[in-house]
Amino acid sequence: MHTHHDGSAAGAATDTTAEPSVRDWWEARYAERDGIWSGRVNAVLASVTWGLPVGRALDLGCGEGGDVVWLAEQGWDATGIDLSVTALQRGSRAAVAAGVEDRTAFVAADLARWDTAARYDLVTASFLQSWPVEIPRADILRRAAGFVAAGGHLLVTAHAAPPHDDLPPELREYRFPAPADDLAVLQLDDRWDVLVAEVRPRTAMTPEGDPHEVLDSVVLARLTRG
Repeated sequence: MHTHHDGSAAGAATDTTAEPSVRDWWEARYAERDGIWSGRVNAVLASVTWGLPVGRALDLGCGEGGDVVWLAEQGWDATGIDLSVTALQRGSRAAVAAGVEDRTAFVAADLARWDTAARYDLVTASFLQSWPVEIPRADILRRAAGFVAAGGHLLVTAHAAPPHDDLPPELREYRFPAPADDLAVLQLDDRWDVLVAEVRPRTAMTPEGDPHEVLDSVVLARLTRG
């Protein structure tokens, strides 16, 4: 298992114990075209981390690495974890293109099982929602809190409403989390200060390039002591 930042973006460590159906579904999704995300940092992460002292960051479910690369550009040592090797290869290439490969690492692993002895100044999970294949999101988020160093921050950002109007059938029954839902899942004890727990509106673009309003659930907490 990957237990520390090794400064290498080129070789992704691999844990192949993930449920094949989940891993295969996401591999197929990423293989559909050259890039399924914008490559830009997500707005919540950019606004929340502004002004935080840089250190070591961990991005859970990092996809194609847009947030990892952005964090590295801000001076963080950033590690991204994802099931999809295809997505991580794109993240590695983006890090090289941005000249931040020395401050990034990408690890292919199942977040339900991945563990590390390292502790991070920022642990972020952005839109860690999977459909139609499910992941044990609540368990993953609870484990994420354990990766935060004393004085560090945990940021959980989620779709609080459908991300677009053209919903596939499997999404119509999906219950999008509110901040209170994610706080309940995290089960944070009195060592934590909850700094943000709110829904934030955001204007996003459809694949066709049309603007539309979306809602993000944002939970930011600081671990006051280890």
